[in-house]
Amino acid sequence: MILAAGRGKRMRPITATTPKPLVEILGRSLIDRILDRLTAAKVARAVVNIHYLADLIEVHVSKRRDIEVRVSDERDLLLDTGGGVVRALPLIGEAPFYHLNSDTIWIEGVRANLDMLADVWDGESMDGLLLLAPTVGSVGYAGVGDFEMDAHGRLSRRAERTVAPFVYAGVAILEPSIFKAYEAKPFSLNVVFDDLIARGRLFGLRMEGTWLHVGTPDAIGSAERTIRASAE
Repeated sequence: MILAAGRGKRMRPITATTPKPLVEILGRSLIDRILDRLTAAKVARAVVNIHYLADLIEVHVSKRRDIEVRVSDERDLLLDTGGGVVRALPLIGEAPFYHLNSDTIWIEGVRANLDMLADVWDGESMDGLLLLAPTVGSVGYAGVGDFEMDAHGRLSRRAERTVAPFVYAGVAILEPSIFKAYEAKPFSLNVVFDDLIARGRLFGLRMEGTWLHVGTPDAIGSAERTIRASAE
């Protein structure tokens, strides 16, 4: 599932007329870059939720021929990162699924990160496995991080007034059954993460390569420069 319903307020004025998932980095839209990663991981079907400038996104993704794209329609009400998953559950199915933010892209390291996530996933011990980037050194990110991770990969939240070593890179594998206790109303995915942390069921994997967080207009240039430099 790709989250593509948000208004992209921090990306204004670009998003006054262009939905954030269609913002281009070196001539290719954010959402196409994510769909490219999914097809490389041999994913056959993607679910994309839509709300803001929904028609533009729906038409755009319908042009893909290398992956089936289904739309979860939130035109009536924006359901946030958690409620959007609940709405989309009938399209997602029963198996663990990749969950991706539409503004998160990355330069691969030695191994493809989606493949690494799939290899590490263990449904016996996990209900969520998050791809994590280093708080220091990630491109386009200036925050204080999200998570601490123990030697077994189990996650805990950043303590107050500290800088955590890892930030959520906007990519995860999630078990769909964890959402069945929630209603299709607006709520943050962080509510689910906190519940999994309390039950010891949320894990992390440090990504290989470089995370590019494209959240603001200034971050577009930073991402483009980093991609060009990596190709030299």
